[in-house]
Amino acid sequence: MRSNPSPPSELALVLAVDVSASVDRDEFGLMVEGLALAWRDARLHAALPAAGLAVAVLYWSEAQEVALPWRRIAAPAEAEALAEALSATPRLPAAGATALGEALAAALRLLAACPWPARRAAVDVSGDGRSNRGRPPAPLRDLAAASGVAINALAVLNEEPDLLGYMEEEVIGGPGAFAMACPDYAAFAEAMLRKLLREMAPAPPGIA
Repeated sequence: MRSNPSPPSELALVLAVDVSASVDRDEFGLMVEGLALAWRDARLHAALPAAGLAVAVLYWSEAQEVALPWRRIAAPAEAEALAEALSATPRLPAAGATALGEALAAALRLLAACPWPARRAAVDVSGDGRSNRGRPPAPLRDLAAASGVAINALAVLNEEPDLLGYMEEEVIGGPGAFAMACPDYAAFAEAMLRKLLREMAPAPPGIA
């Protein structure tokens, strides 16, 4: 990340959200509102690290679009503002194939452009299907891990009940990486909240 005199945030986090054709209009609404609800939740507000977070949001399918550029979140009011902005984001890019490798490449480029330093860096991938277009995700995952970036995943199981195993084998990697399952989009808000709380928690000893 670029050097900057600002004090480092605890975590630079890219939220990489699947908007491919497998996510219909209603599911997209549940997913985005679920994300917003997670950032409005008092449990997340209480868990915000003292050093704050740097957060950006990427929507992806075959193409990728920065839905929300980088912002710092260090107080409940800033988390609420992020939630409001999420609720207003349009669905871009157009729905298409599930290009997970391309999504990871775009997320890593976005992470490299974070305007503030951070002690840790992570990409938070959420989606409901395997990659079926473009580069495979594993080489991008390995590149991220080699540079100290964690790739974490939330697997929505409404269409592929075994998706969690795929995410564990092909997508996640890096310091403290993990994957979590979500049964369907109706459960997305609570699952995303649990995932964000885990990502924001201080890294265990030995994990930078």
